[in-house]
This record gives sequence, structure tokens and C-alpha cells, in this order.
Amino acid sequence: MELLMKKIFAFFAIFLTFLAVGSKVSADDDFDVSAEHAIAVEATTGKVLYEKDATTPDGIASMTKILTVYLVYKAIDEGKISWDTKVSISDYAYNLTANSDASNVPMEAREYTVEQLVNAAMVASANSAAIALAEQIGGTESKFVDMMKAQLEAWSITDATIVNASGLNNSYLGDNIYPGSSSTDENMMSARDVAIIAQHLITEYPDILKITSQTTADFDGTTMNTYNYMLEGMPYERSGVDGLKTGTTELAGASFVATSTENGMRIISVVMNADGWEDDEYARFEATNDLLDYVKSNYEMVTLVKAGKSYQ
Repeated sequence: MELLMKKIFAFFAIFLTFLAVGSKVSADDDFDVSAEHAIAVEATTGKVLYEKDATTPDGIASMTKILTVYLVYKAIDEGKISWDTKVSISDYAYNLTANSDASNVPMEAREYTVEQLVNAAMVASANSAAIALAEQIGGTESKFVDMMKAQLEAWSITDATIVNASGLNNSYLGDNIYPGSSSTDENMMSARDVAIIAQHLITEYPDILKITSQTTADFDGTTMNTYNYMLEGMPYERSGVDGLKTGTTELAGASFVATSTENGMRIISVVMNADGWEDDEYARFEATNDLLDYVKSNYEMVTLVKAGKSYQ
């Protein structure tokens, strides 16, 4: 039996079934992460170890892609597509690659596998890759957005605004915006919502970490570089970090959903709109590092009773 402790807090591993993010462990210290919104969660139990204004919806930018990619994995799991499925790149997705303000990869071949596009979306944050995947699975991006909304509802996430599969502001998408949305709309969720999605992604489809732990990857002869500067070998590396996704827009600021192993625990952290991000490209990583330090210093998993043994 295992114990997750913050001085006096404990739970028994015999009851460690999958729980939704929601139970908060009380903390009485003065730690304040340098971000507008934040949360830290122990992934196997869903226990909230830290939160700061974590239930207020705000821009999530490219952190959107963890939901998009979750639905890709789900479609593969259901046999609707495979990693080798060839995806045709629509004019809409292709033309967006010409916009240097939107993260992307070259798509001159106009046809790529699902595996290539998932790597592009998660490593290089390629917006056109996310759109192409959405069109492949949903038929159109708008229909895929409906699928995203349905999945959130199934997880009891009711406060999110979803208007596209990439996380871009709608102003980038021209005439391709979701029906009923405006040309300036953008995806919005709370930090807690993002943590719930990340929890489902890494627990149901842990192979995603083989993708998100890459610092570089090949895309049809083009080398893609990660935006996750906390991976090994990157400027703000931290041992144990193997994902997950950055996000940046004017609305969202610089945000980051990370996952890391700390004291033997699988931790999910979310920081949104990191303080000072306009002048410091590492601000979100500094905030995440501080948050993970807080978790590591205050919590640990210990064995009380081995599986199959009685507790007396």
C-alpha cells in the first residue's frame, strides 16, 4: 500500500483507482507560482497538489493540441485510422504554412502519414498538422471541433470554449472558422481542464511520451525542434521531464503543460500566462521548474502495505 504525503496527508494504494482531477490536498505554505493560473496534479490518482486560480478559463493556445492528439489516439484505438494512414493536406492547411507567424512545417508533398503529422503537431507545434489530422478524422475541422466538445463533455468539462483544432486565434484561419465563432475567438479552458486532458492522454496512451520526449524529429527530411526547453539537453532541462506541450498567443501568454517524474510520482503541471513572458522566453519554464520543486519538496509516495497484504 502506498502513501502520498504532505506532512499529514495520506491515502491507501488499495484504493488507487483512476480518479478525475478534482480532489485538492490542503497546503498552508506561502509558495506562489509566477503565473496567472497554475495547477499540479499527481497523475495516477488525480490529487491536486497545488493550484492557483486553476478554475478560471483563459487562453490555452497550442496546449489545445493535447486534446486533438488524444482524439487521434482514440481513432487509432477504435480502428478508424492507423499510424500509417495517408492524410491529404487540404488547401486550407497547406496555405497556412506560408504564414510565418504560425508554427508549422513545410508540407510540399501534400500527403503525410498520421504518425508524421502527430510528431509535427507535438514536437514542432505544427498548426497545419493539427488541422490535417482534424480533417482526416472529422471530415472537416468544424466537425472535429464538435468531437472535441463532445469529449470534453464526457469528461465533465463544461467551461471550455473550443473553436479550432490547433489553438490559433481565429484571425489566422480566414473563412475556415467554426460556425458561430468570431474572427478573433480563441480556445479557452482552465488550468484544471488542461490537467484533466493531460491526465487522460498520458494514462490512456502513455506512448505519447515517446513523441513528446524528443528534442528533435524528422519530418520528410526537415528537422523539427521542440519548443519544450525542459527536456534533456535543452536550455532549461530538468531531469524527469518528458512532455508535454507549450502554448503561446497574446491571449494565452506563454503557457506550458508539463509532465515529469518527481519522487517516484508522475506529476502533471500547468502554468498559464507566465509572469514576464514578453521579456523572458524561459518564463514559463522557470515557473514550471519552481512548481515542480515545490511538489518534490513537499510530497512523496511511500509504501505502507505491500499489495495483497493486510493493513492493521
